[in-house]
Amino acid sequence: MTDFNDDAKGVFRRVEVLTGPGRRRRWSDEQKMQVVAEAMVPGAVVSQIARRWQICPSQVFSWRRAAIGTTPINAPAFRPAFVPIVEAASMPAPPASVLAPTRAPEIEIDTGGAKIRLCGGVDTKALTAVLRALRAASS
Repeated sequence: MTDFNDDAKGVFRRVEVLTGPGRRRRWSDEQKMQVVAEAMVPGAVVSQIARRWQICPSQVFSWRRAAIGTTPINAPAFRPAFVPIVEAASMPAPPASVLAPTRAPEIEIDTGGAKIRLCGGVDTKALTAVLRALRAASS
């Protein structure tokens, strides 16, 4: 380190010159694919892999996204696991004990001391008239 004085007040400042590898690291395609392969293992934790390789987790996700985009879809390591679609007609009917009893939903409105309980199909015009009457009575 070198001390130098460039200030009129006579204050010395220290300047440190860094030597060594550049700021950006260069990763070979083989290294990137090795990181991506580790990240694609079921149950792998990307943040742990990133710490081990001393990179940011976002870099691992970026490399993984790029690798999936360039990998053939039929590659088994990169095939997404989806639940198969089954037609409702081919599914067996659930037992009667599993089915919930059909009951109309209930709504309770509590306004100004008046309680209104709504069960099943409600006429919206009648409900609007009741709510307007309650509002007029409370004012």
